[in-house]
Parts: sequence; C-alpha cells; structure tokens
Amino acid sequence: MKYLIASDLHGSAYYTELILNYFTKMNCDRLILLGDILYHGPRNPVPYGHDPRKCFEMLNNYADKIICVRGNCDAAIDDMVLDFPILAPYFIMEVHGKLVFFTHGDILNSEHLPMKDIVLVHGHTHVQRCEQHEDHVYLNPGSIAVPKPDNYHGFMTLEDGIFSWYDEDGTKKNEYRI
Repeated sequence: MKYLIASDLHGSAYYTELILNYFTKMNCDRLILLGDILYHGPRNPVPYGHDPRKCFEMLNNYADKIICVRGNCDAAIDDMVLDFPILAPYFIMEVHGKLVFFTHGDILNSEHLPMKDIVLVHGHTHVQRCEQHEDHVYLNPGSIAVPKPDNYHGFMTLEDGIFSWYDEDGTKKNEYRI
C-alpha cells in the first residue's frame, strides 16, 4: 500500500490539483490529509490559487481514497461539503510493527504526546521535520500550499515503511525508514 501524505492545503485549488496529480502519477492507493483543508485561517496569507469550492470539488472525486484528520482551521461546515469525514482528531496505523499516529498537530504533538514509542506524523507548523526523540519519532510533511519561510511546498509518501519527502516539483528531499 502506498500513501501520499499532505497537510495544510488551506483552500488552494492550485496545490490541491498538484497533490492529486502526484497521487495519480506516483500510483498511490490512499491520500492522507493532515487537516486545514479549505480555510486559510486568519494568521495565514491567502494561498496561491485560493478557491475552496474548486478544492472540495476536486477532493470529492477521490473521496473513497482519502483519510483525513481535523485541523484547527477545519469546521463542521467544511464536513458538509466534503464527501469524506474530516473531523476525526487522529488515526493510528501499524507499519512494520510500529504504531504511526497521524494528527494535525495543534493539540497532540511532540510537546503533548498522545503516547510513547510511536512515530508521530502531523502538519500544522508548515515546516518539514524528521526528528528522532527518546520516546518517539516526529515527522512533518510541511505545507503544500503555505510553507513557512525557508521551507518548501512539500508532501510525503509512505511505502514499505519508508517515509519520503518531496517538493512541489516532485524532487525527493529526504527519507526516514521505520
């Protein structure tokens, strides 16, 4: 099973289309979205290609392939226009005998761990991360639509226990093996 992992689309139809194109091009089976799907929030700039309606229309075409968690900018009204659930605070999967905990990162994160001895994957900060801690590993794909300064528009994949980071041009930037 191959997963494409993206976070913080913030209503950018341009970057949603880019992610969906990579999803198809890279032969992924599931798309994991780590929250902040349609709204850009008051602290973020309006992302390039901002068009929440077009964004949800494109995502709805892939609804049966999307696993999503709620971000701090997501709301019940967003859940009404999307054909897949977005309000779960987290989900967990086992990969090569290790628990991988997916969440947005605004509540549960490296400072507030949900449990120990996990691989914690979250967005929210808009900064790519791959950090080994004593009691967990922390991975972050960054934001595809609104990266923080000195970071790139990015996403990740997970296949055969290998997390890989990519920039918007599809160039592999880093990897982490479970």
